[in-house]
Amino acid sequence: MKIEVRDVPPRAAWALEQAGVHPLLARLFAARGVASADELDEGLARLLPPAGLKGAQAAAALLADAIAAGQRLCIVADYDCDGATACAVGIRGLRLLGAPHVQYLVPDRVIDGYGLTPPIAGRVAARGADVLITVDNGIASIDGVAAARAAGMQVLVTDHHLPGSELPTADVIVNPNQPGCGFASKSLAGVGVMFYVLLALRAELRARGAFDNAGQPKLDALLPLVALGTVADVVRLDANNRRLVAQGLRRIRAGQLPAGLAALFSVAARDARRATTFDFGFALGPRINAAGRLADMTLGIELLLTDDAARADELARTLDGINRERREIEGGMREQAMQIAEGLFDPDDEPPAAMSVFDPGFHEGVVGIVAARLKDRLHRPAFVFAASSAPGRGHELKGSGRSIAGFHLRDALDLVAKRHPGVLLKFGGHAMAAGCTIAEDQFGTFEQALRQVATEWLDEATLTRRLATDGPLPPEYRRADVADTLLHEVWGQGFAPPVFSEEVEVLSQRLVGEKHLALKLRHQGQPMDGIWFGRTEPLPARVTLAFRLEADEWQGIRRVRLLVEGMARPDDAAIQSAR
Repeated sequence: MKIEVRDVPPRAAWALEQAGVHPLLARLFAARGVASADELDEGLARLLPPAGLKGAQAAAALLADAIAAGQRLCIVADYDCDGATACAVGIRGLRLLGAPHVQYLVPDRVIDGYGLTPPIAGRVAARGADVLITVDNGIASIDGVAAARAAGMQVLVTDHHLPGSELPTADVIVNPNQPGCGFASKSLAGVGVMFYVLLALRAELRARGAFDNAGQPKLDALLPLVALGTVADVVRLDANNRRLVAQGLRRIRAGQLPAGLAALFSVAARDARRATTFDFGFALGPRINAAGRLADMTLGIELLLTDDAARADELARTLDGINRERREIEGGMREQAMQIAEGLFDPDDEPPAAMSVFDPGFHEGVVGIVAARLKDRLHRPAFVFAASSAPGRGHELKGSGRSIAGFHLRDALDLVAKRHPGVLLKFGGHAMAAGCTIAEDQFGTFEQALRQVATEWLDEATLTRRLATDGPLPPEYRRADVADTLLHEVWGQGFAPPVFSEEVEVLSQRLVGEKHLALKLRHQGQPMDGIWFGRTEPLPARVTLAFRLEADEWQGIRRVRLLVEGMARPDDAAIQSAR
């Protein structure tokens, strides 16, 4: 691993500090591209206006007409946390704005696959819906949208995924990434797009005289769900997304959150009054995602829709149980996948440029998670396959891949498809994550073809793991209150949480729980505790570590420790600068 230090533009850091930003935060924000305090303004008034989102006003007019006519609306959701929160935001928001008939349908990951398909459109039509609304999907559903319109329904597509060469023939499309959309935040999650449609709809209804400014429904109650879905979908936290997340966190910390979220915080043993983005990403999001992976996302959506505390507690406990099962399945699969992967190369050699693994016992609901773990462990693009459990598809494998910086996974699959026609039955995705379906007897061909593309595209520099850090931690900030201040901020994809790096002396080290390394360190002349989760190999007496500052409580006493994220390779003469 190469540890790199982010550049800190001195003028930006100085300007932020002069504007009253905490000196350490000023340095961290400047290193992440923040040039002025205005960019840190979390006020709702600073949100980008809905009018700039292509299709939002047309969607508002379509929905306002439907509400006035008493039509039946049906939301077709996706089966991940973003899709579930987008569905819940859509239903709650439309009801707040006067829609008399709103229902939803969420596809089954195994039976239906992803997106709006013709069979799903048929099921929505059979329910008597007049308007079909997609959330977090639909931009690639050419056939499904055509089938819905042929069945006599109007179709509103709300999505954030990248469109293909052909757009669906929906009545309206709202997607910041569609051609011709000048919306500045291209990183809106699916739940963010739906929230913006509701903002536009409220403005349209206000213009039609349905209510005035003073009496209009309060949509800010939806922001906790918007924040959760945005962080859980790992979209880039640009300034607009950070405002949405900050506003949601503010309400959660004040106790203004739906019963379902409160129940999730409880079963996860997290304190909603001190909610953080880490809670969204590592505690709440995974529990909702588990429903879509192993069961039915209806459980997750119902949890987010209920206002009954007892019902919420029951559903949250069910999701917690499903998540425990998911972790058990994932743990076994991860170990097996690592054994398979490590068997593909000599222990003394570097891993091949890309890894593909399959075992008949793998569960298709967690192949993406295991691929991510494999990618993180080996720093290689990784695909994990499982046998399809869809009826009549037992001879097919469904794979999910995760990539490293510098290797566009979807483009790689496209090249594999061109070089080996017929191997990929279906594929799609983005630079860092993609999925595909292949025949089981074509696995060997796929494995070699992907490895060949990776060998051609990747060089030694790209295949070297790099960790961007914020350099040394000044000793005056080695305090619990500073750790709390850092944790309180909005961090996530594209706005990474602070990780510091510097050389420390290892005074002692011991294994705890058989798989974690507890450390006694000397940091800038002072003794400090440290912990490296998942590390069992001993460290040298002096080592350059990358670490986060963490505050914990032991026997009623608040203390700080260093949470180790990695260490520099022994042959690295110096910490590199990240330009």
